[in-house]
Amino acid sequence: MTTARQLEYYTLNNGLRVVCEQVPSKVEYFGVAVNAGSRDEAQHLHGLAHFVEHTLFKGTTRRRACHIINRMEAIGGELNAFTSKEETNVYSIFPQGHLPRAAELIADLLQNSVFPAKELDKEREVVREEIDSYLDTPSEAVFDEFENLFFKGSQLGHNILGEAGNLAAFSPEVCRHYITTHYTPDRMVAFYRGAGPPSRVKETIERYLGCIPASPSSLNRTPPEKRAVFNERRDIDSHQAHCVMGASVPGIYSDERIALGLLTNILGGPGMNSRLNVALRERRGLVYSVDASTTMMSDCGLFTIYFGCDPTDAERCTRLVSNELERLSTQPLTQRALNAAKQQYLGQLVVASDNREQMALNSARATLYFGKVPTTESVRERINALTSEDLLHSARHLHPSRFSRLTFT
Repeated sequence: MTTARQLEYYTLNNGLRVVCEQVPSKVEYFGVAVNAGSRDEAQHLHGLAHFVEHTLFKGTTRRRACHIINRMEAIGGELNAFTSKEETNVYSIFPQGHLPRAAELIADLLQNSVFPAKELDKEREVVREEIDSYLDTPSEAVFDEFENLFFKGSQLGHNILGEAGNLAAFSPEVCRHYITTHYTPDRMVAFYRGAGPPSRVKETIERYLGCIPASPSSLNRTPPEKRAVFNERRDIDSHQAHCVMGASVPGIYSDERIALGLLTNILGGPGMNSRLNVALRERRGLVYSVDASTTMMSDCGLFTIYFGCDPTDAERCTRLVSNELERLSTQPLTQRALNAAKQQYLGQLVVASDNREQMALNSARATLYFGKVPTTESVRERINALTSEDLLHSARHLHPSRFSRLTFT
């Protein structure tokens, strides 16, 4: 985290923001992040954002689906996309020297996708199968069901996959309308990471994405209302109990973002020395895995803890988790423990920076929300500046009395 990142920012005439990072690499990354996701769907069209992301690749005015698939794969590259509650990303990874090919293709998808009816029918079956197999992986499904309950009645209170009954309504016209309404330059960030000369990268991006028509749109998002704490159990005939506990935390613009990140790491981060892993697995052998995570959105956030255990141990594990939450939210860390937690967290960030694909996506997200990527030095300084009192203040969000719970058994 000592080498300064070579980042450049600029905005095209149509309002599209761009972030470029020059790094020595034989692999390049290029794509577009869109400030639009499942929370931006009309209620009767839940699942549309995910469906559109799937079917962007099914044909444009210039290409058939097979041509789109092969365009990047023919040179050994990849074309990817994913949808979240608030964002959609369409991007490519490819050998150095093929940025024009990737930029032209993605620009074509964003502007000229036609969503052929026959291809949509095929994809409807694929998504329907995805929905039907929803419970095949209960350790993942329990998270989605927990969020549905936690955000019930709000724009966030439905599964990104949507409902099978809505699929028939996803016509070519509906899909195109979603694109023209939400995939607008003012809500997009183009990102590049690779060894390409900045001047040539800028010229390429302007050539292919600068012609996307400017059509400013507004976000119509309402913050979710707080709901009462709940404790629900679902019988899915599983040999294992899958439990998610969660509480609300501030959103991505909060000053507590860094402190909550460090608290998440202390409590249930990837290290085997996390408090929850030590308490539930290392000392007592009750779980195979236990972890904590924080999801921060534009106007709210969610802190969750997951563990899987024998059904007879679920209540005991819940008590142990609550004990750790109580301790973290009421007892300040000693200076020695705080220093050790900071050192571990900073080291993990260094290791994470070696994941170039994720670094490119993170740059896009930071630019989408903040207009720029925080420097590694500023992140280090903010982490090192945290005090035990800062962590204790932020840990008030994590008191066990604030946690809801959903268990699949």
